[in-house]
Amino acid sequence: MLGKIDTRHLVRPALSRRSFLTVVGLSGAGFMIGCSDSSDTEPLAETGPADAPQPATQSAMGPFVRIGSDNTVTVLIKHLDKGQGVTTGLPTIVAEELDADWSQMRAEFAPADPTRYNNLFFGPFQATGGSTSIANSWTQLRQAAAGARSMLVDAAAARWQVPAADIVVAKGVVSHAASGNEASFGELASAAADMTPPAEPALKDPKDFTLIGTHVSRLDSNAKTDGSAIYTLDVTRPGMLTAVVQHPPKFGATVASFDPTAALDVPGVSEVVEIPRGVAVLADSFWSAKKGRDALEVVWAEADAEQRDSSELLDEYKALAEQASLPARSDGDVSAALASADNVVRREYAVPFLAHATMEPMDCVVELREDVCEIWTGAQLQTGDQMVAAHITGLQPEQVIINTEFAGGSFGRRAVPGSDYVAEAVTIAKAIDGRAPVKLIWTREDDMASGFYRPMSYHIMEGALDSDGNIGAWRHRLAVQSILAGTAFEGMIQDGIDSASVEGSRGLPYAIPNLQVDLYDVADVGVPVLWWRSVGHTQNGYVTEAFIDELAVQAGKDPYELRRELLKDHPRHLGVLELAAEKAGWGEDLGPGRGRGIAMHESFGSFVAEVVDVTVNEGGEFSVDRVVCAVDCGIAINPDVIRAQMEGGIGYGLSAALREEVTLAGGEVQQRNFDRYRPLRIDEMPDIDVHIVPSAEAPTGVGEPGVPPLAPALVNALADATGRRIYRMPIGDQLEA
Repeated sequence: MLGKIDTRHLVRPALSRRSFLTVVGLSGAGFMIGCSDSSDTEPLAETGPADAPQPATQSAMGPFVRIGSDNTVTVLIKHLDKGQGVTTGLPTIVAEELDADWSQMRAEFAPADPTRYNNLFFGPFQATGGSTSIANSWTQLRQAAAGARSMLVDAAAARWQVPAADIVVAKGVVSHAASGNEASFGELASAAADMTPPAEPALKDPKDFTLIGTHVSRLDSNAKTDGSAIYTLDVTRPGMLTAVVQHPPKFGATVASFDPTAALDVPGVSEVVEIPRGVAVLADSFWSAKKGRDALEVVWAEADAEQRDSSELLDEYKALAEQASLPARSDGDVSAALASADNVVRREYAVPFLAHATMEPMDCVVELREDVCEIWTGAQLQTGDQMVAAHITGLQPEQVIINTEFAGGSFGRRAVPGSDYVAEAVTIAKAIDGRAPVKLIWTREDDMASGFYRPMSYHIMEGALDSDGNIGAWRHRLAVQSILAGTAFEGMIQDGIDSASVEGSRGLPYAIPNLQVDLYDVADVGVPVLWWRSVGHTQNGYVTEAFIDELAVQAGKDPYELRRELLKDHPRHLGVLELAAEKAGWGEDLGPGRGRGIAMHESFGSFVAEVVDVTVNEGGEFSVDRVVCAVDCGIAINPDVIRAQMEGGIGYGLSAALREEVTLAGGEVQQRNFDRYRPLRIDEMPDIDVHIVPSAEAPTGVGEPGVPPLAPALVNALADATGRRIYRMPIGDQLEA
């Protein structure tokens, strides 16, 4: 069955011997990401979302398309589906060019193999990120599907002895009107697989699309509603042990000593293993492993650990932002323009650490066999995971098999350059000499207190206004911790600038003659940071769009009209701005206690504008009533998926803006679960109205671009209602103070 795990391997008995092991682990980032030739090993499990019988035979039409004798069309998905819908979006592209019927379509995660399934934007590296899944696969899959269609036509032409040019393909049926012959894909698949695909297959004219841009049902809906979809947490291997890890309470602390006695006395616990980032307890069930960990006694060496409070860090960031001098952008002469301006507006913004808070915490299953390391996980950086696992085990990357499963969210958390939780699972499996498969499970508390975070940042904004209210200069200085520094991707830092730190600020589209962006790269903070949904755009989008709004008010101009004026040479930016304003009814009198704010931002090749309506009572409590969103993401492959991603991004951004933050006390994270890190509840969601700009441009990403405009549109709406500006995230009860 699709979506089920193949368990046809040697059954290994559960371990009953109790033992104590210490393992010398993998050092930090002591490896380089590379690429090796990969075998043609196919995945051992059908992880596709469709609940359909496995075809009796399948014929490969290249690396991405397989056609079964039962007439199913299976698309091999090289990306992770973590909820964003690529297991529907990518098959839609294939179905369109193949002229298949949607009922035929299936999806299956591709094996880890960068020689066939690399992300075309990332080089020889298989990965999902940067909202690139559709964008980098668009032409590739169209060509693959068009080639497969040509092979089917050639097979039919040979069978019927008719010219290929006279054959028609529609809704999964190949036919020849003059002879009356017709055949299904399944009937032709075997013969078609022997045909040579054209080097440059003809692609459809977009005006002839019948599936792209229309409603098609998601291929994963049934499996996700009936519970048959497989996530890593569902994977079970014969004789498997479950592992949990006791991580240090402070980042950078290490194990000084530990006593496993009490843990080993817990029924079901079989092993206690020291690993580089803590101590792992293995047992025959999760609950036994957790109880064993609760009983474990560990003494931590904290001399090199992060010891500061969040307030101390914030004071340091504020001072460092004043010193920001790494130039990310420099247009004109900002210093001279500020010095001669009639009115200089200076504002400072603080943005906290944030957790990813995925619904499914980190987990991974590892089985070591002779000369093979097999992994089951929601793999977002398959090639990176292969390289890390190979380094730990001493195998070659092609000996590391990765079965990609559905992931219950990521928002960037599963794309760790050092593959932290995968490395832990492999290290634990190696520590017990592969005697049993190991399932590593992080609890919610583990993920909240011992994971990775969106960086904290501090921003100093200065804008110069002349007597006519025109913006003559703009300076943005920020202090933020680099995501790439110290990782295998450090080579992507150019001239000291981590692009993730300044994205959304140095690409500001507004026509301002003197514009400067300066960075201070904070290097001495022990908190591990990582890309978070929309990465630098989430922070810089908030700061820049809140500040441009305030400059408009200071200049006596309507914030929407000022943006229109400054974007006149950017038609796609202007298009979403005007559409959102029109649909929201910009300029209407909302009445007392009501406010409306607007923001526009480009990220990952897509353009999004959002208008937020709020109601504020006399005590400062407020509700977010409505969000109107306009998005231009090029050709809309699946409009329903696009709307869902905009809605999800708005909810995610709203949750962070309202109350999410990670704080430290003496270096320890204070938020360990959803009681103190409280995400948005369903009854707090506003009405959301999404409008998609018709476009003939190539498709771009939608997983992240809905996030950046939300926070600034919200604080702009609150300022419209109350006259009070918000300069620190989250908003919390600042209006009530």
